[in-house]
Amino acid sequence: MNPEAQQDVSVSQGIRMMFYMMKPNETSFQTLEEVPDYVKQATPFFISLMLLELVVSWILKGKPPGRLDDALTSISAGILSRLPSLFSRSIELTTYIYIWENYRLIILPWDSPWTWYLTFLGVDFGYYWFHRMAHEVNIMWAGHQTHHSSEDYNLSTALRQSVFQTYTSWIFYSPLALFIPPSVYAVHLQFNLLYQFWIHTEIINNLGPLELILNTPSHHRVHHGRNRYCIDKNYAGILIIWDRIFGTFEAENEKVVYGLTHPINTFEPFMVQVTGKEVPFSSSVSHLLRIYAVVQFALMLAFYEETFADKAALSQVTLLLRVCFIILTLTSIGFLLDQRPKAAVLETFRCLVFLMLCRFGHLKPFTPSLSFVFEIFFSICIAFWGFRSMKQLASSPWK
Repeated sequence: MNPEAQQDVSVSQGIRMMFYMMKPNETSFQTLEEVPDYVKQATPFFISLMLLELVVSWILKGKPPGRLDDALTSISAGILSRLPSLFSRSIELTTYIYIWENYRLIILPWDSPWTWYLTFLGVDFGYYWFHRMAHEVNIMWAGHQTHHSSEDYNLSTALRQSVFQTYTSWIFYSPLALFIPPSVYAVHLQFNLLYQFWIHTEIINNLGPLELILNTPSHHRVHHGRNRYCIDKNYAGILIIWDRIFGTFEAENEKVVYGLTHPINTFEPFMVQVTGKEVPFSSSVSHLLRIYAVVQFALMLAFYEETFADKAALSQVTLLLRVCFIILTLTSIGFLLDQRPKAAVLETFRCLVFLMLCRFGHLKPFTPSLSFVFEIFFSICIAFWGFRSMKQLASSPWK
């Protein structure tokens, strides 16, 4: 997929993209290199829909749709899951191309609407079986459990993706490579993922007749529940008919309780990827610390977006250093929210790393005029967290 292709999308196209309503004639490409990075293009729409959900939830319920800590953790998991694509093509596409080039049986026309619709059904059918096996096979569940670890259910939860599950999902799409061109497959693989973003919400109740055919927020709430009636139900991506056909459908009835049956108790992104503990979740941080975490997270997110936008122009060293800084930031924010003993030390180190990367040109402020402001801000952060670190070390008993 080409991140430079069709970078600008209209609001109308962006909304239709999120709901799988794009037309075959505007999303058919002869080569894989022509296929846009629709997931990257969707970033502004992710943010806009999350803000809209926040406003609507305040109006209808008088409270936000979830906790800030949990939302940051979900977005962090989404960022981690996307970082490998900075260095190489995903294994889902790599294996698909290999099968297509060596074992394809027939070649369906890339520009035919019939090929487009057949691929829509094929990718969604493959996703159903991958998703079902990700719950029923232990080694696959070890990766997929990340997505289910949130005890909130809102649009940010959709971004809580596993770094590891693409290493097994490709198996269920590979039969399509026997006859579907890679460029067509790459489009639908992205749209299938984007559609599933908006169904992670509690503010949409029942969609009437659409509930019979499509996967909806109501159906997917059941899938994320840990109530007894919710376990191992509603695996669909787009079409709920697969669950109806294969006996895994369950309608929403009683109030859904979200999360893993063995809840986790951390906001640290790597632990979220691999952990499921039998410890009740709890968190208590000050409002000032939450604000600080949000500010640092927002700055990191801006550098993350810039890195994807400038990927082709960046050296491999700069790319690697930026990725390391992003991971370090996510880890440090997780430590701060978890109130880990070494959080102050890690945050001091992170702020020092930021200044060093800026000084050597591997990171730069969005506008050159802000360089001095950034240096002052991070110098203050270093002084604050450095003082906290020394205070902690001084108060620690020597053993």
